[in-house]
Amino acid sequence: MPVTRDTSERRQMITMLVRERGSVQVAPLAERFGVSMQTIRKDLHFLTQRGVAERSYGGAILAGAVNDTAEPAVEVKRAIHTDEKIRIGRLAAAMVSPGESVVLDSGTTTLQIAMHLPDDEDITVLTNDLEILAALARKERINVVMLGGALRRKNRAFYGAQTVGALSDLRVDKLFLGVDGFDIDYGITTHYEPEAMLNRKMVEAARQVIAVTDSSKFGRVCLHRIIDIAEIDDLVADDAVPDTVEVAAERLDFRIHRA
Repeated sequence: MPVTRDTSERRQMITMLVRERGSVQVAPLAERFGVSMQTIRKDLHFLTQRGVAERSYGGAILAGAVNDTAEPAVEVKRAIHTDEKIRIGRLAAAMVSPGESVVLDSGTTTLQIAMHLPDDEDITVLTNDLEILAALARKERINVVMLGGALRRKNRAFYGAQTVGALSDLRVDKLFLGVDGFDIDYGITTHYEPEAMLNRKMVEAARQVIAVTDSSKFGRVCLHRIIDIAEIDDLVADDAVPDTVEVAAERLDFRIHRA
């Protein structure tokens, strides 16, 4: 497409792209239209004000695509889909071998992984979740590393530059990534931007990325994208995985484990 510098025309074309694709990113738009990224950010802000799009990490998504905007408190999360989370936690914990180092993302599903991990001194677990820390502290031999940061009381987990920085020089065998939304087109998403930033750092540090979720999260889209589903290696879920996810697994080459 030729470089387009007229503001009105460029914004009309960006609107068309958002509606066609469902989401856009700042850097590719800046290159496409031959303008600065700051100019594109202003364009996206303009579209957001007019209800065309909603801002997301590095770009924007189509207004209305976000279908899960309210984050429930951890007490609510703990009380729903309990049986599925227990089964998922048991199966995911069995994927950890002696001698491995793993990261457990915050969440009620990953808490179940912590509870089902064998108490083995050759296993090292890193986490930013206060309740996961408490569950692991009751085990006598497992090695536990708590990622520091500022406590977010809503989900009892730690976030911020200190948390991200703690992962900078680390390399772990596996990451068990909890999700708020899992969508074929929009990827793995969360309600809380600092969590998305930390999760991306966890992904960078891990040799194997394992998403864990019950089937209620499939098709949901939250505001902040963590990664595309093509970036996961495995998915641990209950037995209600949609056909669309199975097709995507074959196309994108990730494994599905049903609990």
